[in-house]
Amino acid sequence: MEMPTPNSRILERKSRIVARLLTVLPADAVIHEEVETRAYECDALTAYKCPPLCAVLPASTEEVSAVLKICHEEGVPVVPRGSGTSLAGGALPTADSVILGVARMNEVLETDYDNRFIRVQTGRTNLSVTGAVEMDGFFYAPDPSSQLACAIAGNIAMNSGGAHCLKYGVTTNNLLGVKMVLMDGTVTEIGGAYLDSAGYDLLGLICGSEGQLGVVTEATLRILPKPEGARPVLMGFDSNEVAGACVSDIIKAGVLPVAIEFMDRPVIRATETFANAGYPDCEALLIVEVEGSEAEIDEQLGLIMEIARKHNPVELRESKSAEESAAIWLGRKSAFGAMGQINDYMCLDGTIPVSQLPYVLRRIGEMSKDYGLDVGNVFHAGDGNMHPLILFDANKPGDLETCEAFGAEILRLCVEVGGCLTGEHGVGIEKRDLMVDQFAPDDLEVQMKVKDVFDPKWLLNPSKVFPLEASEARRAH
Repeated sequence: MEMPTPNSRILERKSRIVARLLTVLPADAVIHEEVETRAYECDALTAYKCPPLCAVLPASTEEVSAVLKICHEEGVPVVPRGSGTSLAGGALPTADSVILGVARMNEVLETDYDNRFIRVQTGRTNLSVTGAVEMDGFFYAPDPSSQLACAIAGNIAMNSGGAHCLKYGVTTNNLLGVKMVLMDGTVTEIGGAYLDSAGYDLLGLICGSEGQLGVVTEATLRILPKPEGARPVLMGFDSNEVAGACVSDIIKAGVLPVAIEFMDRPVIRATETFANAGYPDCEALLIVEVEGSEAEIDEQLGLIMEIARKHNPVELRESKSAEESAAIWLGRKSAFGAMGQINDYMCLDGTIPVSQLPYVLRRIGEMSKDYGLDVGNVFHAGDGNMHPLILFDANKPGDLETCEAFGAEILRLCVEVGGCLTGEHGVGIEKRDLMVDQFAPDDLEVQMKVKDVFDPKWLLNPSKVFPLEASEARRAH
């Protein structure tokens, strides 16, 4: 009698799981052919790839619950996936996992302008939330650079921010409630259409948990009335450090712009070639935007420009029209695509105290010379959320490893100056082994005990967030 081989056992297991999933989902919602699953083998951190066991695309909370119940019974890991725009490997599958994508869950379920909230399925894209309410004079504040594509599910998982988060906050400040499915299929609701819930802040725990605790299928989001007006000012400086000092002085002055965005020379050059936004030839650029009535805007910009002049800007350009405002923002919104035309790059995401901007920018420049890799800096300067882009050649042996070592040193620097490893991209696989640089063993143990409560078998989004050895040991038990 022929003994089954390990490969045949894997195929038998896959066939059984796919067959069970097909009992709760339509055929076109279960993707299991190898050539088709390759579409899910990575997210926007494309340096790492692994085809999943299969992928499923449920269309409702009930279908998500049925899928998770089957996977829980079978002991199959599940990787939740929004739009796959994660830059930290947050949706990277393992070979034995099922990808659970929420892309088909994109409906607006309820809109309440009196109480200023909208309830949506979490596969809906960030920008389309504003699109659903803007004709009635409202908007959804968080605006990641990937907002045209990224899903609310991923925004909640990573606590995403965006250019305007300085004034309006990040996702957690605009999230009122969620419907979430636990790994065993249990459906639970946390928060709701009101500002604060009684009891423990479980909503704050869920937002930013990177799919470790449950699959969020519906979200109640805060919507805000559109401001009367907004106007940016563009500032050019002859060094990164001077631009950083200007940001620090604006914040210290007590002014609250809606956004302060930073770009350095490599990014300025790339965006000019890509978008022809009319940026000045300088070492560093700030875009500072304020909003309100015309009188408020004039007063705030007057103070901001007075502060800027003390730093001897090479250019100080206040927008005079909607067209000029669009041109000022065009380059910033095009920055990541523009840099991608130059070279492969790794986009980091660390946060620092604003007062440390000049020092950290100088150290990154020094590290760039040490590692022999160029860096472009473009980030949300107002809240110290940095996004250094390390340029490398993916086809050159050793370049990726050098890039990763350089990136790890930058992130450790962020922690050393009082910041943290991530602002909005999450930990994923990119920073999981750096968690020991920010957290003591007892801190990590407490975090893992929280996951024990929600996901005792450690089946949700495996091999992410926590140091690999620790998470694998947890899963083994």
